[in-house]
Amino acid sequence: MALTQEKTTELIKDNQRHDKDTGSSEVQIVLLTENISAITKHLAQFKKDFSARRGLLKMVGQRRRLLRYLSEKDHARYLGLIKKLGLKK
Repeated sequence: MALTQEKTTELIKDNQRHDKDTGSSEVQIVLLTENISAITKHLAQFKKDFSARRGLLKMVGQRRRLLRYLSEKDHARYLGLIKKLGLKK
């Protein structure tokens, strides 16, 4: 269910703004999106896993806050990221 270290490293390399960037808004949003999709698949199978559902809702809220921040700071990067991830505005 969790991201492997290789997958995390690959996602960071694809979305970092410079070579030592591991915590920018874009990287955090991409990692949260991957975790959200994994937990969503898990919940499709285990409908009564309420602790996973709570964690999912917390991640969705965190991603929403980060997207709002990115939209206010640099709208062009925000639009590019949501298009790349296939998220709604």
